Amino acid sequence: MITTTQREADPITAEVVGNALQSIAEEMGVALVRSAYSTNIKERRDCSCAVFRSDGSLISLAEQIPVHLGSMQGLMAEIAHHLDAWELQPGDAIIANDPYHGGGSHLPDITLVQPVFYRGELVAFVANIAHWSDVGGRSPGVGTAGDSTEVLQEGLRIPPTRIIAQNHIQQDILELILLNMRGREERLGDFRAQTASLRLGERRLLELFKRYDTITIAACISELFDYSERRLRTELREIPEGTYHFTDAMDDDGISDTPLPINVVVTVSHGSQPAISLDFAGTAAQAAGGINMVWPALLATVHYAVKAVVAPDVAPNAGFQRPIHIQAPEASLVNAREPAAVGGRTDTCQRVVDAIMGALSQAVPERVVAASNGATTAIIFGGTKPLSGQDFVYVEALGGGQGGRATKDGMDGVQVHITNTSNLPVEAMELEYPLRVLRYGLVPDSGGPGKFRGGLSIRKDIQALSPVLFSAHSDRHRIPPWGLMGGLPGGCGRFILNPGTPTERFIRSKVSEVLVRQSEVVSAQTAGGGGFGSPLDRDPEHVARDYGRGKVSHDQARQAYGVVLTDGGAVDWIATAALRDRMQAGGEV
Repeated sequence: MITTTQREADPITAEVVGNALQSIAEEMGVALVRSAYSTNIKERRDCSCAVFRSDGSLISLAEQIPVHLGSMQGLMAEIAHHLDAWELQPGDAIIANDPYHGGGSHLPDITLVQPVFYRGELVAFVANIAHWSDVGGRSPGVGTAGDSTEVLQEGLRIPPTRIIAQNHIQQDILELILLNMRGREERLGDFRAQTASLRLGERRLLELFKRYDTITIAACISELFDYSERRLRTELREIPEGTYHFTDAMDDDGISDTPLPINVVVTVSHGSQPAISLDFAGTAAQAAGGINMVWPALLATVHYAVKAVVAPDVAPNAGFQRPIHIQAPEASLVNAREPAAVGGRTDTCQRVVDAIMGALSQAVPERVVAASNGATTAIIFGGTKPLSGQDFVYVEALGGGQGGRATKDGMDGVQVHITNTSNLPVEAMELEYPLRVLRYGLVPDSGGPGKFRGGLSIRKDIQALSPVLFSAHSDRHRIPPWGLMGGLPGGCGRFILNPGTPTERFIRSKVSEVLVRQSEVVSAQTAGGGGFGSPLDRDPEHVARDYGRGKVSHDQARQAYGVVLTDGGAVDWIATAALRDRMQAGGEV
């Protein structure tokens, strides 16, 4: 097993090898997307790939979905801990998805890992993860919904299992998996795409090992780890030493309407070995509903947040993780225990990032963003295609508003923080499923007012062309994304059935099995981002520009920004100056 070496790595060679290893992970991701069957992977790119050292340490992670690192790293830890017992051989592959017995973070994320042998020696692992649209459970796509009360309701649990033995698929195990899931052809196609991606990664690694000897590559990897560690510790010196507190809250858990607090204490220490510690004591106990995080999900979330704020250009390998220390109460919302449901865990992951941003805003406000959309608005439609009679499950995570920043507005309608999937093109949706998009666009006035405005949210209205079941998980429907430095909150999200009709009704943010009859419409709206800085400090010309682009209404320009616009949308400078003077003095608008 190649893990460490006494040889020092030449810095140029280490850089070349490091970029080669990164490119392998990226190429694996491209191959997976291009060969997948489901729209969730081939169109939305809900997948990730990575390369690990033979001891399970992360070497390279493709720039895909940050939270997926938790599942791959969790499974690698399980394998590495029992490595001898596995008796791995060339051509083996291990599959898993279980958050409590396999290192996953929720059941739809199917992780595959393959060992790589060079000249008879285990030298590395290649891994990928793909979000399967359905993994069984009580209703179509329920593994991604947020209102289950135990993980057993969310789908088939797969502990680490040898699915391929010396290049031979274990058909009995694969059949057991497929029999418990909807959409067999799609699931099988995505499985084959994942195995093809692993084989590509193996080939590329062997090419690299043939070009350099194993000792040289081991030395390069060790140096890459040490370099990332040194860089992060150096960057931590730029963060003022101290302890910073912040508390945010989830709207609810899908079962009750009680908010659930997420508390974090961030401590930055300097000295000879700068480090950052995050303690989540005071966070709510694990929830009755499906928004719980398991430990691997918390690790991935914290590592993302630290990288984003402290060292965005440093590779997030095993060395990067060394200066980061995490504590979280057991059986809490962010460190749940079996059998807590976890299908909507990304809502909580997003809120953890917001809380960390809030804490670090007290130290480096110029590096953070105000609260963003703060939830992964996942919508799921399941039913039967009228023409073919085949079952289908459609999954999509909608973007929202990014929080305002210290020097610029938040971005509109984007995936934020720990998710990074694409939207599903309207043409692809309407071709694949009995659904029709009636409206798709940004929501005016949803960005939090500020010197730098929060990003706008998205509204997507989908009409059912045949009866379907609707499920979802989201948040920020009650507690809006907060602003920073005097910025105002962003707008809340919501789900509405048949908007603007006599039968209009609101749907809970975490829900499953809502019957949507033929011709009925579900309107999904995400949350906007919070503003940064006082709205009265925003350049009136920027307000007028937003008004002209339909992002800000005439009323919001006046009431939030103190900007009076003419009928043509130009700034009335005299009226604006007078209005802002009254607002700053606390007078009526």
